[in-house]
Amino acid sequence: MSHQGQVHQEHWSPGTEVVALYNFQGNSSEDLPFQKRDTLSILRSTRDPNWYQARLNGSGREGMIPANYVQVRGEVKLHAMPWFHGKIPRDKAEELLQPRSDGLFLVRESTNYPGDYTLCVCFGDKVEHYHIEFKNGRLTIDDEEFFDNLTELVEHYDLRGPDGLCCKLTIPVKKQGKLAMAVDQKQFKASGWAIKLKEITLGDTIGKGEYGDVYKGEFRGQKVAVKAMKDSTKAAQQFLAEASLMTSLKHPNLVQLLGVVLGENASDTIYIVTEFMSKGSLVEYLRTRGRQVITKQNQINFACDTCAGMAYLDEKNLVHRDLAARNVLISEDDRAKISDFGLARYEDTNQEGGRFPIKWTSPEALRDSKFTSKSDMWSFGILLWEIYSFGRVPYPRIPLANVVQHVERGYRMESPDGCPKEVYDIMRKAWELDPRNRPTFAQTLPLLDRIRKNAGT
Repeated sequence: MSHQGQVHQEHWSPGTEVVALYNFQGNSSEDLPFQKRDTLSILRSTRDPNWYQARLNGSGREGMIPANYVQVRGEVKLHAMPWFHGKIPRDKAEELLQPRSDGLFLVRESTNYPGDYTLCVCFGDKVEHYHIEFKNGRLTIDDEEFFDNLTELVEHYDLRGPDGLCCKLTIPVKKQGKLAMAVDQKQFKASGWAIKLKEITLGDTIGKGEYGDVYKGEFRGQKVAVKAMKDSTKAAQQFLAEASLMTSLKHPNLVQLLGVVLGENASDTIYIVTEFMSKGSLVEYLRTRGRQVITKQNQINFACDTCAGMAYLDEKNLVHRDLAARNVLISEDDRAKISDFGLARYEDTNQEGGRFPIKWTSPEALRDSKFTSKSDMWSFGILLWEIYSFGRVPYPRIPLANVVQHVERGYRMESPDGCPKEVYDIMRKAWELDPRNRPTFAQTLPLLDRIRKNAGT
């Protein structure tokens, strides 16, 4: 085969994840056999630049692998759609398409066909409105050309000419503020994140996600959690946006993405496969075990784990926006890992509206939709309070409608029974009204680590 003759040029450091391009049977007892699409972790380089010592993910088996049989697992990037204006009426679209120029265009949500889209294009002094409809999970204008997402559709009528439209798409009218994002499904395959459905064994339902059920499953001998997405229209893009974000994240205190099942047809169910966290959510763990089982050491461990995961996200310029004990999961060995990146965004992207959990969200985020790592720090303070109150709902004596008013007037929750003073001090700092006065996660982690060391003595 041609790949056997290639010389490997890159140097991979320990911990690099690679995905198999071909089957490898192994030629000696030192070799590590693997199958196409298996993922492996590099342990160390060898004297021969074409061979590495590696571990097969999921199995724990180790051995030598040829570098030219594998490739580095890539990140799946989101693509901005500056020409997508969301829910605007026909007359507003026509108002935006000024001054008239052939090929000036935008895309909006269809007002007549909810769930579909409309392409609005200037030609002469008029605006043509083309209905973009979903058929079997794909987008089409003319029942001849079909596309996986809006980006593909726009690029087609831009690069390939009008192809049946009044004219070629040449100048986008850019939306102000928050931009919609699109995911190219093919990137998951190209970057080594695609899993075949037959490789997954689905078991019992273990929860409900924003888009569909979450199942316990098995993938190549390891227990996994599988999120299903039944509806393959607009929600599929949001669902895959969460998965694409997870391809760039690797930390012991974040739930790890293992892969995505895309199905053969665009209308098939999509699955996100992650590591299985056997002890469920932190909030349920706290409530069901309580003071009889959970020690001071457990509590400070959960606090340190979560803070370490958040410091990593902050370093990557990511804002979680929904940090709470319900979105932290506990592994078999009692490690806390942050999950649910459905609302996570890069800090420099503008945010607008949406439903946010009032008791966990900072005042400036509720008032101005201004989400930053400092609003995550406010939520972390609430999460600490949950840990030390054994999973109680925050602000227990205040009606939900009055929480914001109380907080803005200076009210702060009291320290939970038995909570160390140093931990409560961290909560109070996290709840400073001015976000600039709140500490960062990187500043907070050593403080929690010191408390952890003292708890163990």
